[in-house]
Amino acid sequence: MMTPNPYLIGTPGRPWGEAEVAEWRARQTIKRSYSSDVLSVIETLGSRFDVSEYGRLDYRPDSYPVFAIKSRDWRDELPCVLVTGGVHGYETSGVHGALQFLQKHALDYAGKVNLIVAPCISPWAYERIHRWNANAVDPNRSFRENSPAQESAALMRLVAPFRDRVLVHIDLHETTDSDESEFRPALASRDGLAYEPDVIPDGFYLVDDSAHPQPEFQRAIIEAVAKVTHIAPPDSRGEIIGSPMVSPGVIEYALAKLGLCGGVTDAPYKTTTEVYPDSPRATAEQCNAAQVAAVCAAIDFALAHPAGA
Repeated sequence: MMTPNPYLIGTPGRPWGEAEVAEWRARQTIKRSYSSDVLSVIETLGSRFDVSEYGRLDYRPDSYPVFAIKSRDWRDELPCVLVTGGVHGYETSGVHGALQFLQKHALDYAGKVNLIVAPCISPWAYERIHRWNANAVDPNRSFRENSPAQESAALMRLVAPFRDRVLVHIDLHETTDSDESEFRPALASRDGLAYEPDVIPDGFYLVDDSAHPQPEFQRAIIEAVAKVTHIAPPDSRGEIIGSPMVSPGVIEYALAKLGLCGGVTDAPYKTTTEVYPDSPRATAEQCNAAQVAAVCAAIDFALAHPAGA
């Protein structure tokens, strides 16, 4: 028997149509500024990196340019490192962690790797603090051919010329209390399914690629982040968000099969970070620092273990 729909839009058991999507979109309001928070920081990076607009997202009347920041000393013989943030616009430390890495640490890797950072893939959602884009589509299930999400398609076009040379891809995310209060109920309603509550893990964790797991790589990142913030324990079933914990703070997903950003390349070293910003044990500064620590640890491990690639 279908459980009652806990969400304010839609009819239990019936997926949304255009009317429900329009009603949902009308309820979304701008809560912060992509220009002030993100573009203003990117502008300051132009003297040290190559900054390029790799797409423009049109949601009338709004239009959002999206930018990539690349190593100025790009050399074709060097491995590539891809850092992505803000695939889900509401996951704040993914965006600001990527920017903080660029500001404070990226130049440490000059001459060692070619860096490509896309810090805010979903600016419409960033401004509205939401998971989906304006069409109620999750970009992080849309990294596939003929993508239904402008955000995902734009990133795939950016990555295409060098995707076979990516050594490391780290995709920066958060798991928040609003996943249970808003986003998962909305998802169930949108798809006409029953909402099944879950437990939000308290702490940082990683999502490895089940198709090509790299446990030592994941462990190195966990150890680095543990110096900054706490690592999420498993729940009573030995799981984190419904997946078995394969090692402390690590679960696995089929990244490419699910259309996740982490599967956009065939990088031998890939991971998705998950910060928990609503923990009473973590500050916003710690969340950003955890993302930065994860990026640095990922690059350091890959450079030290190229044979594992």
